[in-house]
Amino acid sequence: MAKVKVLNISGEEVSSVELPDDLFANDKYDHVLHEVVRYQQANRRQGTAATKNRPLVRGGGKKIYRQKGTGRARHGGSRAPQFRGGGVAHGPRPRSYAFKLNKKLRRGALKSALTRRASAEQVLVFDSLELSEIKTKPVAQLLAKLGVSSALFVLPEQDGTFQKSARNIPYVKVLAQEGLNVEDILRHKHLCLTTDAVEKLSERLQA
Repeated sequence: MAKVKVLNISGEEVSSVELPDDLFANDKYDHVLHEVVRYQQANRRQGTAATKNRPLVRGGGKKIYRQKGTGRARHGGSRAPQFRGGGVAHGPRPRSYAFKLNKKLRRGALKSALTRRASAEQVLVFDSLELSEIKTKPVAQLLAKLGVSSALFVLPEQDGTFQKSARNIPYVKVLAQEGLNVEDILRHKHLCLTTDAVEKLSERLQA
């Protein structure tokens, strides 16, 4: 097990803790990280892109000129795709972009993403991240003291006070441990967890 410092909300070392190997020393599923990120992004897509095809376009219906004798091509109406104002041929229609991915792969990829941060020494553990009031300054000062410009904070459960205090800081995101995901871990350079979040995360992913 890798041993890391435990910091308080002022950025001072108060103790140390060992990170569980199953979560932070497990790169078995590195090869599916890209697939899991694709899975997350595809599931978020609204799939509402749409164009009007020939039956949906307003107008047309009347034959634009007689069939024979004009020397021109034969046309039935002015709403064919080749005409201005006509329907779109083979355009997008509303659909779902979501696809399924094995739960074991998703869980394994999450462990591999955690391992990447641990092996790069980009995991910070705090004893607590509780604030008495909603204020951005303490969070900004903490990040400045630690020299962190991009951070994902993981709390044991939803904490509106800390989340609202950090929401205006660029490249900083706050999640409860049940919402931790591969894309957010890879998107932020540092992973900041509380000791309680590490324990809950370990219990959830080993279940």
